Amino acid sequence: MEKNSPNTEKVSNYDHLEKMSTSELLNNINNEDQSVAKSVQKVIPEIEKLVNEIVPKIAAGGRLFYIGAGTSGRLGVLDASECPPTFGVSPGIVIGLIAGGDTALRNAVENAEDNTQQAWKDLQEYDISEKDVLVGIAASGTTPYVIGGIKEARNNAIITGCVTCSSSSPLAMASEYPIEVITGPEFVTGSTRMKAGTAQKMVLNMISTSVMIKLGRVKGNKMVDMQLSNDKLVGRGTRMIMEELNIEKEEAARLLMQHKSVRKVIMAYKKSDN
Repeated sequence: MEKNSPNTEKVSNYDHLEKMSTSELLNNINNEDQSVAKSVQKVIPEIEKLVNEIVPKIAAGGRLFYIGAGTSGRLGVLDASECPPTFGVSPGIVIGLIAGGDTALRNAVENAEDNTQQAWKDLQEYDISEKDVLVGIAASGTTPYVIGGIKEARNNAIITGCVTCSSSSPLAMASEYPIEVITGPEFVTGSTRMKAGTAQKMVLNMISTSVMIKLGRVKGNKMVDMQLSNDKLVGRGTRMIMEELNIEKEEAARLLMQHKSVRKVIMAYKKSDN
């Protein structure tokens, strides 16, 4: 490995993978995966700092943007896309952008991540401003698309953070609130969709979930603002109402269909009781 190569490019601790049995492959991958949660645990203080910057920005009408390329970009888009159905927020509150645009979600877009100017151009389409927060995601911490976007955002007084799996990377140095989860060599050398991707998914889950809870989008431990987009979620909402209000299933289901939200049912029911 070159002296200045990212940690994510370190040679695997395993060799002759093609000679392993299926059991050996699965167990060795799992052994590596078990180290990821411990790596994430080490950076909780850094995650906390970033969350505490995001919450007041969104509370004041701002937004959270994710930018990334490849697997990292897909994970950012995934996390953003899950916030509206889970927490009932507008799709414009958490926004994920991937180098190469939506085409890159399914297919690799050649050289998309190498353009240092494109991320800022993409962000301009959303009128990003100092009211918002930008988080760059890149396992190696060297992706030009992400670094360029973060640098330009800082030049425009926008709070920046990052999630990377390499220490002392250009991306971390460019960000105000860097989160560096050092996951070490991948099972398949350089395949950062594995441990690095898992670590990034865990951190993004922690960021968005913590932010939404702090913004009041969870009551107790329930997703009271979730969108009722399928039968499973309607059933979950009905059970929430049954438990919260101590009423029968039929009444809970009727109220849910009437108000279209677990939170609204609870508020209306308790208001009528007073």
